[in-house]
Amino acid sequence: MAGDSAGEGTVSQDTRNLEEGIVGLAAVLADAERLVVFTGAGISTESGIPDFRSPGGIWNRYKPVDYQTFLSSDEGKREYWRRGRNTYAVIREARPNPAHLALVELERLGKLELLITQNIDGLHTLAGSSSERTIELHGTAHRVYCMTCGATETRDAISARLDAGEAIPACRVCGGTLRAATIAFGEAMPREPLRRAIEAARACDLFLIIGSSLVVNPAAQLPRIAAEAGAYIAILNQTPTPLDGLAQLLLRGAAGEIMARVMPEVRARLAE
Repeated sequence: MAGDSAGEGTVSQDTRNLEEGIVGLAAVLADAERLVVFTGAGISTESGIPDFRSPGGIWNRYKPVDYQTFLSSDEGKREYWRRGRNTYAVIREARPNPAHLALVELERLGKLELLITQNIDGLHTLAGSSSERTIELHGTAHRVYCMTCGATETRDAISARLDAGEAIPACRVCGGTLRAATIAFGEAMPREPLRRAIEAARACDLFLIIGSSLVVNPAAQLPRIAAEAGAYIAILNQTPTPLDGLAQLLLRGAAGEIMARVMPEVRARLAE
């Protein structure tokens, strides 16, 4: 990949203007042969979903119930569904923004090898990203499953039951414990999605991070794995991350706004 077209060293708004950074990102995207994109909560804030660390937001008021608390008692399960009812209401109303749509376009252009997301909001799927090229590392909030028999239901169906007064909805097949198809705090991540993500990080030539604070492990180690394998690292995020020093290209700003400006440049370069 001709990543050097973006210039040597780290590009940020501290040293070069935003326009130059946008052109640089478009250049490396157009040149990439094995692009892997890694997204976090910051890609969805423009869709109306606050990230976990934003003060005053719904996630700040309804902190998730950890895995052991959920398993340990009916009170833990009751609180899990009470909080989930409020947070899912926000997720259900959200719609993809230009950053999600840009990644769909990159896939359709044949540029995207794999999309890895920490998000459970399903906005990549709603935007049109294919399931074959998308890994939802932390699962999806749109589905519920039984821990006993494995039966699944839509989250909307469970939300309707909660709205009707059920405090702890049980599986209608076997009566077992239901939970959202997401990875809870304190729960181990499924091995296969993580294995596939690590494999892709090691094989890519461009690893683009969008909207991740890069502090949640083990997912946050993926950029380091990619960098150690020789990939070009680009980070688009509103705030600094602990791995900014790995990046050859660093952009500060809103993901949707910047990607909406990047994609015309990508199209123009691919048309040359």
